[in-house]
Amino acid sequence: MFRSNTCGELRLADAGKHVTLAGWVQRTRRMGGMTFMDLRDRYGITQVVFNDADNADLNEAAGRLGREFVVQITGTVAERSSKNEHLPTGDIEIIADNLTVLNASEVPPFTIEDNTDGGDDLRMKYRYLDLRRGAVRSNLELRHRMTMEVRRYLDSKGFLEIETPMLVGSTPEGARDFVVPSRMNPGQFYALPQSPQTLKQLLMVSGMDRYFQIVKCFRDEDLRADRQPEFTQIDCEMSFVEQNDIIELFEGMAKHLFKELRGVELTEPFQRMPWADAMKYYGSDKPDLRFGMEFVELMDVLKGHGFSVFDNAEYIGGICAKGAAKYTRKQLDALTEFVKRPQIGAKGMVYARVGEDGSVKSSVDKFYTQEVLLQLKQAMNAEPGDLILILSGDDAMRTRKQLCELRLEMGNQLGLRDKNKFACLWVVDFPMFEWSDEEQRLMAMHHPFTHPKDEDIPMLDTDPAAVRADAYDMVVNGVEVGGGSIRIHDSALQAKMFEILGFTPEKAAEQFGFLMNAFKYGAPPHGGLAYGLDRWVSLFAGLDSIRDCIAFPKNNSGRDVMLDAPAALDQKQLDELQIKLDMREKE
Repeated sequence: MFRSNTCGELRLADAGKHVTLAGWVQRTRRMGGMTFMDLRDRYGITQVVFNDADNADLNEAAGRLGREFVVQITGTVAERSSKNEHLPTGDIEIIADNLTVLNASEVPPFTIEDNTDGGDDLRMKYRYLDLRRGAVRSNLELRHRMTMEVRRYLDSKGFLEIETPMLVGSTPEGARDFVVPSRMNPGQFYALPQSPQTLKQLLMVSGMDRYFQIVKCFRDEDLRADRQPEFTQIDCEMSFVEQNDIIELFEGMAKHLFKELRGVELTEPFQRMPWADAMKYYGSDKPDLRFGMEFVELMDVLKGHGFSVFDNAEYIGGICAKGAAKYTRKQLDALTEFVKRPQIGAKGMVYARVGEDGSVKSSVDKFYTQEVLLQLKQAMNAEPGDLILILSGDDAMRTRKQLCELRLEMGNQLGLRDKNKFACLWVVDFPMFEWSDEEQRLMAMHHPFTHPKDEDIPMLDTDPAAVRADAYDMVVNGVEVGGGSIRIHDSALQAKMFEILGFTPEKAAEQFGFLMNAFKYGAPPHGGLAYGLDRWVSLFAGLDSIRDCIAFPKNNSGRDVMLDAPAALDQKQLDELQIKLDMREKE
């Protein structure tokens, strides 16, 4: 056999055993007549010792080993004289009596260390080497443990794991589809699923009652740190449930994962916050509640005093940064430049310091008396030593989003966004629709199968924009980790929804006739939720990006630089698919 033990399991109790290990050479170092080698596999690192006094030829051979050589060694477990408390195997070493080189290695393009010298692009190109690093490997181990716990929890709740197809029809709503040409059906295309949404609803019509799937989904959309063109969902659906049933069950699952994987016991119910409150007080439908700094509207306090920026504004809002009055003018100027960045878009920022004597000093002092500034202090619930930051604008929603970015930046600067602290909540009562300037029509905020709140159904005919949805998102530390809704299970209501979204009856039947027909045969009330597995793992691992918890991720351009994909097809393949390319330059 290649090995009797792994490189992570031997301990002092194994001293005196004759063992065989196999793995990769992490590093070698020569000290006098001895060579020390760190041997690494998936399970850990073990120090191996070669000694001239025991076998000079063997020691010489060990000295010729390069990094990442694949080797097999045999030897005897011994207690280390110089122990390494940072390694689980740090109390022992192997006194080698044989060495076999299983495969040589070229010098790797970057060091295979936790703190590597490889940049993102280089590590992505050689991802199979990057995966040897303990920091990346541990993320995949965490991902494995999470999927096991998810399956264990859902199985205990009566869920069935059922696979749905990867080749489906294109959907007109939501993000762009990845499409797949059909050779056997020329001129026609499959799409890769953005979600198994309609299929899991059909499983509820089929009487499966409780379904789940850890499933790949695909969206052809612009990327950022928490998005990939292909991602993994923990996809779930339940029959004969209301919103509260789903929230309670999946809140229980979240608490189970926190306890089993992070050792964090969350005993209190998660806060539930209406979408309207999230936008009013945090400017985001995924607020980070690890710290305060809720928005305070200041129109009544700051309007009408001759400062035209505020006098002409449709919204004025502020946040109070506790203890930050010590900020220098240079720091405040940097914050002003931060909010003026094109991706944020504010025109400027006003600040006010609360002095130790309780007085208020502002960047717009000449427009406001001390009496008005003290009213500002009272409205902001500010205390001596606090810093008030204010933004304004002609669009309340846009200005709140700018204030949200400022709030998060202050949270970062003041060290309030601790990755080992978790603030969980449900955002509920989302709007059913949102207006699209591009499409010039109402669009479904979630998807067209979401059930409106029962009390709002009459407004579908009179004021559809005011209708709220039976939808809910789980947010942890400002990250949406999952969301779902109660679904429509009535054909007439579903037809009404399509009508509001601008579908003709013929178009609705063409795209979703299979679902509406299914509803005619006794569809139960049902609803569900999908968690983002990649986001959960990155959250638990303390990562800023989901890429390092995916074995083979794409870069920010949606490319796999290791496989050099996407790539052009051979003309023969295009001919078989009856596809002719019309390449146009990007504008």
